Amino acid sequence: MTLDQFFAKLWNDYTAMTPQAQRIHDAFVADGEAIINDHVAFRTFDRGPITLANLEPHLLALGYTRFEPYDFAAKKLRAYGYLPPSEEQPRIFLSELKCDELSTTAQRIIDGLVGQIDAARVGTPEVMWAGRLWDAPSFEDYQTLMDESEYAAWLSIIGLRANHFTISVNHFQTYDSVEKVLDKVESLGLGINASGGRIKGSPEVLLEQGSTLADRAEFTFAGGQVEEIPTCYYEFAKRYRASDGRLYQGFVAASADKIFESTDVRGARHAG
Repeated sequence: MTLDQFFAKLWNDYTAMTPQAQRIHDAFVADGEAIINDHVAFRTFDRGPITLANLEPHLLALGYTRFEPYDFAAKKLRAYGYLPPSEEQPRIFLSELKCDELSTTAQRIIDGLVGQIDAARVGTPEVMWAGRLWDAPSFEDYQTLMDESEYAAWLSIIGLRANHFTISVNHFQTYDSVEKVLDKVESLGLGINASGGRIKGSPEVLLEQGSTLADRAEFTFAGGQVEEIPTCYYEFAKRYRASDGRLYQGFVAASADKIFESTDVRGARHAG
C-alpha cells in the first residue's frame, strides 16, 4: 500500500464520519487555497492487540519515523509524533489511553471490548480505518467511561479511525493565519473549540492550532438505544521556524491537551 492510498482510505472514512471536513475543505479550495495536511491523529487503548506498540509498525512500514514522546497526565494518555518519509506528506500523532489509571469498573468495560478483537485484523494497515472492532457497548457503559475519560468513551463507540485531519495554514495564501481560518470556518456556521482559547499555542512555542467542535451522529448502542454523540473534527495548524531556521516539526503538549476536547460531549452541547 502506498502512502497516497493509505491517506485516501483514511480521508474517505473520516469524511463519512465528519461531513463538516469536506465542507471546509471545499470552501477553501473554492477560495483558491491548496489543502495540505499538517498531520493526522489516531486514538487507541493500551490494552489488547491495538496498543500503540501494535499499531506503530504499520506507520514505520509506510516510511514514518518516531519523533517525540508526549504525556498527558490529566487525560491519562501517552503519545508519539511521527515524521513522514517526505515533506509533502502529513505527520502522524498516535496516542493511547493508560487504562490502568482508570477505575476497575472502567478497565473491566474496556477489557470486554478489546477482548473481542480478532488479532488478524490488526495485521494490516486497514486497521487504521477499521472503526469499531467490537460490538457496540451499552449506553450505560459509555456513560461510565465518559465519567472518567471522554477519550475512552469516544473510542468505545467510534473505534479506530482518523480522529482528525489538520490543514496546514502555512500553505495558505489568503487565509494566512489561524484566526483568519477560524473566522472563515465560523462563516460556514460551524462551531470552534474554545477550550484554552480559540487559538492554542503561539509563535513563541513555534506552533498555533485551532479546531472545530466535532460533528455529531446517531449511534445504536447495545440493546438498541440510539443516541447522538460527537464523532470527529477538523484542525488547523501554523508552524514557525526555530532559531536554527528550521520549521518546527513537533507538537505542543499543552495545546494538544485542549485540542483533545474538540470531541467533548459537554463542550459540543454547550456550543449547540
